Amino acid sequence: MRRTFGARIVLSLLLALPAIGAGTGSAAAAPVPSPGPGVAAGAAVYALDAQLEGALGDRGAGSYLDRRTGELVVAVTDASAASEVRAAGARARIVARSTADLEDAMGVLETRAKIPGTSWGIDPSANRVVVEADQSLDAAELRRLRTVTAGLGDAVRVERVPGVFTQEVTGGDAIHGGGYRCSAAFNVVGGNTRYLLTAGHCTNAAATWSAGGVQIGVREGTSFPTNDYGIVRYTGSEVPPGTVNLYNGGFQDITSAADAIVGQSLQKSGSTTRLTSGTVTAVNVTVNYSDGPVYNMVRTTACSAGGDSGGAHFSGSTALGIHSGSSGCSGTSGSAIHQPVKEALSVYGVTVY
Repeated sequence: MRRTFGARIVLSLLLALPAIGAGTGSAAAAPVPSPGPGVAAGAAVYALDAQLEGALGDRGAGSYLDRRTGELVVAVTDASAASEVRAAGARARIVARSTADLEDAMGVLETRAKIPGTSWGIDPSANRVVVEADQSLDAAELRRLRTVTAGLGDAVRVERVPGVFTQEVTGGDAIHGGGYRCSAAFNVVGGNTRYLLTAGHCTNAAATWSAGGVQIGVREGTSFPTNDYGIVRYTGSEVPPGTVNLYNGGFQDITSAADAIVGQSLQKSGSTTRLTSGTVTAVNVTVNYSDGPVYNMVRTTACSAGGDSGGAHFSGSTALGIHSGSSGCSGTSGSAIHQPVKEALSVYGVTVY
């Protein structure tokens, strides 16, 4: 089970696009932006990654995609595990620290350096925990963080990031509830009932949700903090399409769900910044929001802003995550965080379609 530890982030109610009333087509009417500088991952890669993660257990240290070759690389701690990885069809890399070792380092950070404005997660390509510190940390807090991380040696790297990890809820024009604007992530089905997924910090705010001034559904479940997902049951008779809005006149059909892999490219769709792209940079990320921590998140370089919360992170026809927050964007480089969608699907007993 992937875990995490982390920082205060921009709970910007930001993205989501399985378009509520967005139409039923999946063909784009205009060129679609590139999904980013990362490597595309297909169904076979997602399946192999999940298979090896389960088989290796404590001998594994995470996986990532080689940006040059596109190969799945699996970090392991011994030669026997490396042979197992190669036999399964992936490339093995023997490293010094296991996932358990890196989680121990994050446990120290959780205990001794849980400072608002910080975040940490595992980058398996570096076999390290990467700590991000935003611009809100004062000199004393930064010294405290560096003192703690110095004691962890080269298992941890600290990076300063622009902007501030903050919780943002804005009024606007996507899905609305309790005076707030969020974005929808993915339309899903359970039995004969249709639902939409969005962020838990959104569904915490309201029991009824509307779009275009018309009520579309009621809250059936919500989980925040610790997690960041919620589910809204559609109350109308119309069947909403299982697509994500590309904001260019076209829509992407979503047919499956998977856990994101470090190094892969992805796209994010939300009602504020619309369609942006990026690369997955860390998993097992914990974010310490002002309203409480969220664990087991995924860090990306996609841009996002307030109002995108709850939006869709996806790669082609594969759903990856529900937008949670960020520290903003610098040029085309962002810091969008998502809640892995597979966890929400499992908890609510629903599937994408």
